[in-house]
Amino acid sequence: MNYSVIRFLMGWILNFEAGFMLLPALVAWYYEEHQGISFLISMGVCLALGIPLSRKKPKNHVFYTAEGYVTVSLSWVVLSIMGSLPFMISGCITSPIDAFFETVSGFTTTSATVLTDVEAFPKCMLFWRSFTNWIGGMGVLVFILCLLPLAGGSQMNLMKAESPGPSVSRLVPKVRSTAKILYGIYIALTGAELVALLLARMPFFDAVNLAVGTAGTGGFFIKQDSISSYTILQQGIITGFMILFGINFNLYFLMLTGRLRQAVANEEVRVYFILMILAAAVVTLNTRHLYDTVFYAIHRSAVSVVSMITSTGYFTTDYCQWPLLSQTILVLLMFCGACAGSTGGGMKISRLLLLFKTVKKEIILSLHPRAVETVKMEGKSVRPEVIRSLNVYFAAYGMIFVVSLLLITADGPDLVTNFSAVTAMMNNIGIGLGQVGPTGDFSMYNGFSKLVFCFDMLAGRLEIMPMLLLFSRKTWKKF
Repeated sequence: MNYSVIRFLMGWILNFEAGFMLLPALVAWYYEEHQGISFLISMGVCLALGIPLSRKKPKNHVFYTAEGYVTVSLSWVVLSIMGSLPFMISGCITSPIDAFFETVSGFTTTSATVLTDVEAFPKCMLFWRSFTNWIGGMGVLVFILCLLPLAGGSQMNLMKAESPGPSVSRLVPKVRSTAKILYGIYIALTGAELVALLLARMPFFDAVNLAVGTAGTGGFFIKQDSISSYTILQQGIITGFMILFGINFNLYFLMLTGRLRQAVANEEVRVYFILMILAAAVVTLNTRHLYDTVFYAIHRSAVSVVSMITSTGYFTTDYCQWPLLSQTILVLLMFCGACAGSTGGGMKISRLLLLFKTVKKEIILSLHPRAVETVKMEGKSVRPEVIRSLNVYFAAYGMIFVVSLLLITADGPDLVTNFSAVTAMMNNIGIGLGQVGPTGDFSMYNGFSKLVFCFDMLAGRLEIMPMLLLFSRKTWKKF
């Protein structure tokens, strides 16, 4: 076990988090908010721990899959603990568990909240919440890979543990260059949305918060009604960029390098758009009677459908008042999620496609035992280890879901609220049905239930396995 690299990376995680906190400190200075001092104190704590850990470079830069998973899991936990300090030091959130919940929710781009009045929060704290969405969207370790050279397969092990989807591939031969390309696309799209919102006459502070929140498909909002009070044009821009951030970033690279035919032929993206169009059409027909015009029915339905499938969680209407069919479709979209390799949450469309094709293959083999059938994606055979990891993922997902639901049952208000709460946590959406719907929050749950939700959010963001390894005795025996 390469302890030195793990220690080195943990140190740099803390150093970068201190750097990230400089931005909300500047926001506090600009708006003359005294809570800015809490960010300076938190920066000092991060640097006091991070600099000694990262000062000595490891002699051996190579480490392997298990260490990569453990490093990623521990990094996200430490990131969330230190990120909760400003909330507690400032007194904006006095409960340590509530502060940790809010921070985990931000970094995992879940954006579930315990706040009952968001608009009463200082602007610097609102920005920090939104900025955690942006940091967690692409992944802080992917960002570190852009800057820190690691040898051998180490970088790929980190990227596999932090990147969403059943498999991760290089865009270019060097993993470090791949990380730079991904972050370059991420920053460019964020900037494009910010400019578009400003051109649509949205206030600068609102535009920045919504741009970084949309980029991470996080959805922390700065108004109690989410994005309902903004203009139709502004809502349309946000919806359009939610769609863009839900697409596999590899496709943008293919488009930039002139491989348009290969990008257009992507099977997962085709299904992604087909699902959105069909779901929006059905919901529109089902809710048409609730709105004065067809346009408003289409608009409200499209925003809700896109928000759910991309796991962003913005809303323009209380969909809990919709007919049962529409609510059911939204819940199914929560499980579905966006494309692999995007900033969206959920199970990912590629996994569901592979599951469907695997079941189809087994049906054919049951009818024709001697037939030779292979599962293919994009015309290429899928490796057996990918199918195996797919089966393990769904099994682990189901077990965690059931156990989490049982653990919060004694605390939760009703089955619909509890079920949708766990669904929202596991799929990093942040809003569900019942008391955790668009007009609700998670403040009614006790501390234990919130810690269960924190695990669910981290497991959902890190694709389950890295978090499960932390609870395996064999993992720690290696140490």
